[in-house]
Amino acid sequence: MTVGDRVKKVRSKNAGPFWITVDVFCGDEEVYTQMMQELGSQRISELYRVPLDTLQRFELPELFVLKFSFPRTVVQGGRFDRDMHGAQMSVLLEELSL
Repeated sequence: MTVGDRVKKVRSKNAGPFWITVDVFCGDEEVYTQMMQELGSQRISELYRVPLDTLQRFELPELFVLKFSFPRTVVQGGRFDRDMHGAQMSVLLEELSL
């Protein structure tokens, strides 16, 4: 089973030209509780290959949402940017095995 199999939606997007945000919409309290345990900050930093001290974690229990933000490796729209909108970053988390 993967994260994408368990949650309602995983979405990623730019959070300005220097950051990416990945949203995990869990849908209910049971799934939210499981994702809180499964998706620790260390695991996410390793998945996205970002230093742990640059990863920001936001927990929104009233919405059953987890958010992770981290610096982009290249500036949005820069010469070496391969994902202008940051939309493809969600796939890594969506396919992560539980």
